[in-house]
Amino acid sequence: MGICKDVETGPPRQEAKRGGVRAALFVYAMEGLENMAFVANAVSLVTYFYGYMNFNITKSATTLTNFMGTAFLLTLFGGFISDTYLSRFKTCVLFGCIDVVGYALLTVQAHFSQLRPSPCKTPEQMDQCDAADSGQAALLFTGLYLVAFGTSGVKAGLPALGADQFDENDPEEAPLISTFFNWFLFSLTVGGIFGVTFVVWISSNQGWDLAFGISTLAVLFAVIFVSMGKSVYRHNAPKGSPITRIVQVFVAAIRNWGLPVPEKSQELHEIHDKEVGMEKEILQRTHQFRFLDRAAIVSTASGTPWRMCTVTQVEETKILIRMFPIFLSTIFMNTCLAQLQTFSIQQGTTMDRNMLGGFKVPAPSIPVIPLIFMFILIPLYERIFVPLARKVTGIPTGIRHLQRIGIGLVLSAISMAVAGAVESRRKSVATQHNMVDSLDPLPISVFWLGFQYAIFGAADMFTLVGLLEFFYAESSKGMKSLGTAIAWCSFAFGYYTSTVVVEVVNKVSGGWLASNNLNRDKLNYFYWLLAGLSVVNFGVYLVCASWYRYKKVEVQEELGSSACDE
Repeated sequence: MGICKDVETGPPRQEAKRGGVRAALFVYAMEGLENMAFVANAVSLVTYFYGYMNFNITKSATTLTNFMGTAFLLTLFGGFISDTYLSRFKTCVLFGCIDVVGYALLTVQAHFSQLRPSPCKTPEQMDQCDAADSGQAALLFTGLYLVAFGTSGVKAGLPALGADQFDENDPEEAPLISTFFNWFLFSLTVGGIFGVTFVVWISSNQGWDLAFGISTLAVLFAVIFVSMGKSVYRHNAPKGSPITRIVQVFVAAIRNWGLPVPEKSQELHEIHDKEVGMEKEILQRTHQFRFLDRAAIVSTASGTPWRMCTVTQVEETKILIRMFPIFLSTIFMNTCLAQLQTFSIQQGTTMDRNMLGGFKVPAPSIPVIPLIFMFILIPLYERIFVPLARKVTGIPTGIRHLQRIGIGLVLSAISMAVAGAVESRRKSVATQHNMVDSLDPLPISVFWLGFQYAIFGAADMFTLVGLLEFFYAESSKGMKSLGTAIAWCSFAFGYYTSTVVVEVVNKVSGGWLASNNLNRDKLNYFYWLLAGLSVVNFGVYLVCASWYRYKKVEVQEELGSSACDE
């Protein structure tokens, strides 16, 4: 990274009191509380749809994955709003309030039985059960998608808000950005652990209305906590629409198509020093996608950004294009993740969930296994692995972002292979004890599922933080929120792809996953298919990562200024 300083009014000492670890603590608090609610519902809504809204197994799974996919896809809108109109702080508060309203509606529906269809007495009567009427379905989906909309803005703005508290141009603070993302994942993990244990236990034993009510209060307190840090945050100033700047580059490149591209970068248009107050960084010219360089050709006919853009603006567009293949090659891992939040939960309902002392583990609490694994692994990674790797590689983060993502993709493939083996074991137990069509729990512990969950937990630790940090670090100053939103969108397309994959596999295979009886389905074949496709996907990722070129920032200094903050 280069050194960029911006002329600002106000005493530097007052600015120095802002940001840092103290400001990040409020971000950690919001992430933990918001994720407690979100993850608790992500792992258990399948049972709510199936047992309370009378959806069949496949519809329950696809409804959840569509909800999850929408929540992550809408982060693009939240990121756009944050970069263009609102600060990251205001975005988190506004969308957090929307999140609260969504959970409140779900609480009301779960509390009043007349707002839900009549429950089925036995699973065999699913075909004869009353379906939710239009009003009941409308209330359900309104609440669900308000939650999705609210969550999207929080996920887009919150990581960037936290990372903004550390100046990437300060040699002392820059390494702390990577540390922030590791502890951000840690706070996400702690919230998830409480969600899949405490909140899920409440939903299974005390009622869904109470569980949704706790989620409502958790998000409400999340908004309060992040608001408490307002006076110590370094606030970013919106810099206009990044989408408009990108479109301007393509329009200008097309309009200048007949002009020759200069070989020397100095002959292209750029604004340096104090010609403009909004310019925070100067991106150096790269030689990929040279056709876009035409947008920065200096011409007598040039006068507007729709005909002549800066080199920095052109490079901002190139960065997005370069990141796109990386984004695409991480989608399939999240398709695998969706299976662990749907079919693996349903597997757990058929297994022995008793622990010592007679406590019965709710099936949706099974994902606590990877979360506990991550809870232990993240501090070890930050405190032991990173310092050791830093001594070997000389890289402040230990390993590069793309290397971290690649390790996660490999572990994801291994997790799916193990999941297929565990499912084969579960089905063999059902056959051996003549319990293929029985509703009683099979004599096999639910903790067999822990193997696939633990491996995938490690995969998530590497890939999720790697993606967030990669997109934040590589994005230009004016689109940090949109950059982290793109990282979350990998989850969105993963969930949507999951829905398509399940339907296609059902159709092509003749019904591997078509029945309401997992003991007769071919879920193990499905897992092994995902493992094979994950290996192919990793090969594609290696090609994309080898082709990628990190951005270069020109060293730029202005006297009498304070460190630039967005």
